[in-house]
Amino acid sequence: MKKGKNSSMIYGIRAVIESIQSGTDFEKVFLQKNLKGDLIHELLPLLGKSGVPVVKVPVERLNKFTRKNHQGVVAFRSPIKHHRLSDLIAATFEGGKNPFFVILDRITDVRNFGAIARTAEGMGADGIVIPAKGAAQINEDSIKTSAGALALIPVCRENDLRESIRYLKESGIRIVGCTEKAKGKIQESHLSDPLAIVLGSEENGISQSVLDLCDEEIRIPMAGSIDSLNVSVAAAICFYEVLRQRT
Repeated sequence: MKKGKNSSMIYGIRAVIESIQSGTDFEKVFLQKNLKGDLIHELLPLLGKSGVPVVKVPVERLNKFTRKNHQGVVAFRSPIKHHRLSDLIAATFEGGKNPFFVILDRITDVRNFGAIARTAEGMGADGIVIPAKGAAQINEDSIKTSAGALALIPVCRENDLRESIRYLKESGIRIVGCTEKAKGKIQESHLSDPLAIVLGSEENGISQSVLDLCDEEIRIPMAGSIDSLNVSVAAAICFYEVLRQRT
């Protein structure tokens, strides 16, 4: 296995193929544009199946990572092991738990992500679902902000967030979107049943295609002049309300 000075970096097509086949989780893979050959055709399906974000870049970008023979592929290992959503749902039900999942849509700030993970773990969430593309990286900053929670709470990285939400719904889990545009207040919602809370970015909120799949939309009532909260703060309020109702 070929590694760079950064121990999380692996380069070379065969090295990355063998790493995926051995169960290594990658945070991101950089591919040289217009890369061709038998080995790359072997690699691409593995990348698609694994759900790892893939970025196609000029060779000059790869040369900045390493000057050695990277063969057009440089990958960075994830500091955590990602979970399969189907396995996590099954394990939650089989363990006799009342499922509580967190879905993050378009949240890209690593510190917000880490803070949300910390609160989610503390409030008893069973897992966090993020999209393979358009999500915060799980790196040193997010792990530090999570105070170690990202090593404890399962994270599922999904290629299609909407399909994952549909799968959750088919599994008997109600989807509730937290958005300041909602009419219903969080304390008026019934949050004791199997549940997944959806949170969106501060800039763009929850995407409309995800909102359309929610069974209910709720908001946090505000009494002051400020009408919105940092997403990690909003998450903490939502998760506490779930815990309060369940206990």
